[in-house]
Amino acid sequence: MAQREYKLVFTGPMGAGKTTAIRAISQVRTVATDVENTDLNNRFKETTTAALDYGEVTLAGGDKLRLYGTPGQERFDFMWKIVSKGALGVVILIDNTRPDPVADLTIYLKAFADIVERSHAVIGVGRTEMSPTPTISQFHELANSMGVAVPVFSVDVRERDDVLLLLDVLFHQIEVRDADEEFQTNGEA
Repeated sequence: MAQREYKLVFTGPMGAGKTTAIRAISQVRTVATDVENTDLNNRFKETTTAALDYGEVTLAGGDKLRLYGTPGQERFDFMWKIVSKGALGVVILIDNTRPDPVADLTIYLKAFADIVERSHAVIGVGRTEMSPTPTISQFHELANSMGVAVPVFSVDVRERDDVLLLLDVLFHQIEVRDADEEFQTNGEA
């Protein structure tokens, strides 16, 4: 059987941990396009991703999982469309210590709606130990109010197991959705 390649996108606001998450699980040296952060509203971070981050994981059987991270600043949103083209799924990362994490999630659910609506998305909320509100339930309610059912987890993207949990849930969604579509295509028994 020929080796297959899958593309996953990590997105979210600046400082949410996209680069860190990819580094936590990539089996190859990651590629990053970090530049000096000149966004005076977000000076807490010295560098920011200007184009994309890249890493990869080899799956059982030799298939490749290609990991792409988007820039977090909205001024680079043109890259979001470029990076997400052909993506199998999206991991949305949110930093709960930002001024309005609910508004942040709304932006990314809308920007990646085509992938999210296919049920190929998962949300990871970081720094909940530092800022317990909004709660995971409130993020679920927001997604539901936008008409999408997306799993939401509290995560520490520095922890490989937390990032792998997000990917496990995402792949489970993809497998279930694809099986449902195949069943509907082939007809009921």
